[in-house]
Amino acid sequence: MAGKIFESDVLVIGSGLAGLLYSLKIARSRSVNIITKGTVTESSTSRAQGGIATVIGENDSFDSHVADTIRVGAGLCHSDVVKSIVASGPRIVQELTNLGVKFCKDSDDNEYDLGLEGGHSKRRVLHVKDHTGRDIEQTLTERVSEAPNITVFENHMGVNLYVRNNQVFGAYVLDDNMGDVERFSSRITVLATGGTGRVFLYTSNPDVATGDGIAMAYRAGASIVNMEMVQFHPTLLYHTKIRSFLITEALRGEGAILKGHDGRRFMPDYHPDAELAPRDIVARAIDNELKKTGADHVWLDISFKDTDFIVERFPAIYEKCLEAGIDITQEPIPVVPAAHYVMGGVRADINGRTDVNGLFAIGETACTGFHGANRLASNSLLETSVSALNAAQQLDAELERLGPPIEIPPWDPGAATDPDELVVVSHMWDEIRRLMANYVGIVRSSKRLIRARNRIGFLAREIGTFYWDFKVTRDLLELRNIATVAELIIRMARMRRESRGAHFNKDYPSLANEAVDTLVRKGYEPVIQA
Repeated sequence: MAGKIFESDVLVIGSGLAGLLYSLKIARSRSVNIITKGTVTESSTSRAQGGIATVIGENDSFDSHVADTIRVGAGLCHSDVVKSIVASGPRIVQELTNLGVKFCKDSDDNEYDLGLEGGHSKRRVLHVKDHTGRDIEQTLTERVSEAPNITVFENHMGVNLYVRNNQVFGAYVLDDNMGDVERFSSRITVLATGGTGRVFLYTSNPDVATGDGIAMAYRAGASIVNMEMVQFHPTLLYHTKIRSFLITEALRGEGAILKGHDGRRFMPDYHPDAELAPRDIVARAIDNELKKTGADHVWLDISFKDTDFIVERFPAIYEKCLEAGIDITQEPIPVVPAAHYVMGGVRADINGRTDVNGLFAIGETACTGFHGANRLASNSLLETSVSALNAAQQLDAELERLGPPIEIPPWDPGAATDPDELVVVSHMWDEIRRLMANYVGIVRSSKRLIRARNRIGFLAREIGTFYWDFKVTRDLLELRNIATVAELIIRMARMRRESRGAHFNKDYPSLANEAVDTLVRKGYEPVIQA
C-alpha cells in the first residue's frame, strides 16, 4: 500500500514551544504541516514549572547572565552563542507576552515577579506561578489553531527522514490511528521533538521524550554532539503511584532545604551555595547521600515558610503533593534525582541549521553550545524560543538556496509481517532503561560504560531484526530510537576521559586541560580505546 502523501513548504516534527513558535512565525506566508506523536499539548514544555530566565531586573545585566551560564556550563559553553541568546531574552519575553502569555507581576508595583534558581546570581526567572510551561503551551496551541496555513497531525510519528545527496526532503510518518506509513514532502524539515529522558528508568520527562529527532537525524547523517551530557534534576517526587512529577528548583530558590533521613541539612557539606548550587552538584550530592545511607529518597522541606505564600506561589505542586498525601505546608517532600535534560543533541548553529541541507533542529533536540556541560536553570525555554525565532527568520533565504521539492517514493515494508511477540518489545524497553539507570547514570565508571556498550550493542542488533521483520508500530519505533540514543550516550561518555559538568566518571575525576565537544556522525565513527 503506497500510503498518502502530504505536501507543505515546511514540515515541523514536534509540538512543544520550539515547534509551535517557529510555525506561528512562518505561517503567514508559508504552508506548515506539524506532526506530533501524541496530542498537540503533550510535550516537555508543558512540564516546565520554573520559568524563563532573562535579564529584566534593574540590578541585573547581560554580562551577569552570560557569566552564570558559562560558569554552570563548566567551560563547554560556546561564548558567542551564550552572548547572543542572553541578549535576545527581552525580545523573547515581549514575543510571548504579545502572543498572550501572562507572566506573574508584583501586585504592588506591577513589575515582573522574578524568581531565583540554582546557579543564578540574580533573580531573573519570569514565571507563571509554578506552571509556566503549561501556560505557554496552551497559549501557543490556541494561536496555532487560529493561524492560517498550519495543519496539525496528532498521533503521527516520524519513522525516517527522506535524504538524497545530503539533503532532506521530508519524512516517512506513521499514522498511529490507522497503522499506515505516509509520506510528508517538504522543502524544509524542522526537528523539534524534545529530549531523551525516557531512555532512563527515572525521568521527569513525558512519555513522548524518546529522542526521536536525534535518532532520525543521526540516521540521516547529521552530526551529533555531547550526548554524554545528561542533566539529572535533583528533585523528582518520590512516590509509588505518581511518577515523573518534578519539584521545581524554584522551591529551593525560595528557601527550601534538603535533609537526610536523620533530619540533618547536608548541602552545605558539598558546596558554598548549598541548595542553590548548580544542578549537577546537587544531584551528585543527593546520589552520594542515598548510597551512604541506603535510603530510597531524601527530603525537601519548605514547610517552615508561610502557608499562604506556599499555596499562592506553588499551587500546582501543592495540589499534586496533596494528591500524594503530602501537605507541603506542614511536612517535607520525598525527592530523588531523575534524568531531566540533555545538553547534547543534533549539532546546530544559533539559527537551527544542521550539516544536512534542508534540515533544521531547534529546542532540546539541538545542541548549539549554549548550555555547555550543564544547563543553567530556566535557560532552556530561553534558548528554545531564540532558536525558533532565528530559524524562522532564515526561512526565505534557505528556500532560495535550496532547490524544488522532489517526490518521495512510497514506503516499502518489504516482507514485514504483523509482530507476533510484542512482549519482547516491552522487555527490551525495560532492559535498556534499567541498563542506562544502573551503568550510565549520575556517577559513571569506565567498567560500567564498557558493560553498557556490550549489552546495548546486542540489544540494538536484536531491535534491528525486529524493525526489518515486522510492521512498524509506535512502540517499536520508540524502542529503536531509545536504543540509538543510548548507544550515542554511551559512546560519547567513553570518549570523554574527564569529569565535566553533568558527566562524572569516577575513573577520570578531574577536568582535562582543554574543553572540547564530543562528536559522532554516521559513517565517521571515532576510535575509542578499550
